[in-house]
Amino acid sequence: MALKKNPKVDLKRKYQRYWEISIIISLTLIIVAFKFFPKFEQETISIDAPQELIQTEDVEATKQETAPPPPPKPPIPIEAPTDDVLEDVEIESTDLDVDATVSAPPPPNVEEEEEAEPVFFVAVQQMPEPIGGIAAIQKLITYPEIAKRAGVQGRVYVQAYVDELGNVTKVELIKGIGAGCDEEAMNAVNSVKFLPGKQRDKPVKVKMYIPLLFRLN
Repeated sequence: MALKKNPKVDLKRKYQRYWEISIIISLTLIIVAFKFFPKFEQETISIDAPQELIQTEDVEATKQETAPPPPPKPPIPIEAPTDDVLEDVEIESTDLDVDATVSAPPPPNVEEEEEAEPVFFVAVQQMPEPIGGIAAIQKLITYPEIAKRAGVQGRVYVQAYVDELGNVTKVELIKGIGAGCDEEAMNAVNSVKFLPGKQRDKPVKVKMYIPLLFRLN
């Protein structure tokens, strides 16, 4: 159950009355202020600064006179040649001899066309194969004595250029082991006949890598 407030201690009950009284008092004070103090005079402050006199002078316009150009130099006299100095000059005849024989000009130099290097394929449908296989190349290799004494062994990689007939036209060393083994491998590859490579059932030039093993027994 809610408790009821005592009307004697309820402040909101007299709030409206206090507000009206405060409005009346404030309006009364404003009216009294305008009645007894209608005007407000402002004091003016004057500052007397000393005056300075500035004197101006008229400047006469000056003319800039240009210096006259220097006199022209006298011409240098040129001595005319005398008859003693002049020599007789023979003038050749300019008549055209129609009956004279004229030799034909030399033929132009014809530069010899450089032959284009043949194109070797790297990968074809059927790669070249040495007749007898890699074993046929290994049989042609003689192990160098220097390599045997030094204990050199390993693989030598050779690149062979094989033409359409299966002949080796060029041999290059790709990776060697030294001690004379590289030269033996290249000579053996150069001495072997190959079955030519084919592209679309047609013999073509091919370059291929061949690994050869050097091993001490």
